[in-house]
This record gives sequence, structure tokens and C-alpha cells, in this order.
Amino acid sequence: MVKLIGILIIIIGFILKLDTIAVVVFAGIITGLVAGMSFNEIMKTLGSAFVTNRYMSIFIITLPVIGLLERYGLRERAAYLISKIKSATIGRLTSLYLIIRTLSAMFGLRIGGHVQFIRPLILPMAQGAGESRYGEMQDKDKETIKGLAGAVENYGNFFGQNFFVASGGVLLVVGVMKELGYKIEAIDAAKAALPIALIIMVVGTLQFLYYDKKFDMKYSSKMRIKNDITKNV
Repeated sequence: MVKLIGILIIIIGFILKLDTIAVVVFAGIITGLVAGMSFNEIMKTLGSAFVTNRYMSIFIITLPVIGLLERYGLRERAAYLISKIKSATIGRLTSLYLIIRTLSAMFGLRIGGHVQFIRPLILPMAQGAGESRYGEMQDKDKETIKGLAGAVENYGNFFGQNFFVASGGVLLVVGVMKELGYKIEAIDAAKAALPIALIIMVVGTLQFLYYDKKFDMKYSSKMRIKNDITKNV
């Protein structure tokens, strides 16, 4: 039980609102000493853990970068640029991103993310396409666009990543199946995921294009007025 003293140290440190990193490192050192490890072994273990998980800090670094880009108009410029493309619609834009996102996930490439890509780029581009085509949209329709932008990231990432044999999802499936006595390799799980990834690209595209038709019907009067004005000009 005494080897669990590190947990108690962390709890006390958090209650007293002490420096989080200092508390965790101190708890790790004390736990190692109680477990009979030398100080050098403890430092080696902490260093190895940091190096192994260093890529996790990349995500944290992206947050202030994205914040600065948004502060200086990234969302506005993305919406403005897409509004200049007359053929762009909400459904076409999200469908195109779905295909790109799914294919990238299938080959283990990280190009997306709700924070890194959807909020600063895809969502304002979809909103810009909607405003360019329909003018001012109702609040509930704006919320629908937000839902579609979130869904396209979830579809592409979730269903595409399992085709990549080294992804965490595939390795988890293989590990669980082997524990249950089934002989399965990562390549077998990836092959099984391929038709699902292709299906979601088709089904997702149909869903997004359906909303194009739905918005077209809802805002048809606005579109006619806009077209008439454009012709007269």
C-alpha cells in the first residue's frame, strides 16, 4: 500500500492548488524511492516516459497558433474566399472534405481535427458558401451547418483510420480478438474496414448533398431574387 503514496501526494497537491507539474514529478520520485528504485533509475524512467509521449505536446502547441490565426482573420478570409466560388455549396464542400479526410485517415495522415481544421477553416468556409448562395440564413440552419461540419470530421476520421494497420483502433481490435482466442492479424482488420470506409464516403456525401437540396427549397425565393438582380446588373 505504501507504494501508492504517489496518488496521495497528487491528491493533496491538487487540493492545495500547488504547481501541477511539480506535484506530479515529486509524486513520481517519492513513489520510485518507496519502490526501491535508485534516483538515477527514477530519472531515467521519467525521461523515457517523456520522450515516448513527446508527440502529445504537439497538439498543445497548435492551440495558441490557431488562436493567433483566428485573431488575425483566418475564419473571415476562409469564408470570403469560398464565397467567391459560385459553384461552391455547403454539401459539395463538406462532401469533398469527407473524401479527403477519409483517404488521409486510411493512410495514417493527420490533416484534420475539430480544433485544428474544422473550426478555423471548414466551418467558416461552409458558412460562407451558405451565405453566398442563400444570403442571411436562419439561426437553426447555421447550427445545422455546424453539425454537418462536425459530422464530416467524425465520419472521415473514425471510419477511415481503421484501414491503417498501425492505428490504435486496429491494434485494440486485434488485441481483444486474440485474447478471446481468435486468430487475427492487423492486415485482416484493415481489410474488413475498407468497405466500411468506402460506404461512409458514399453515405456521407448523400447526406450532405441532401442538405443542399433542403436549403435550396427553403431559400428558393431568395435565390430567385438574387438571380434576377444579377441578370439585371
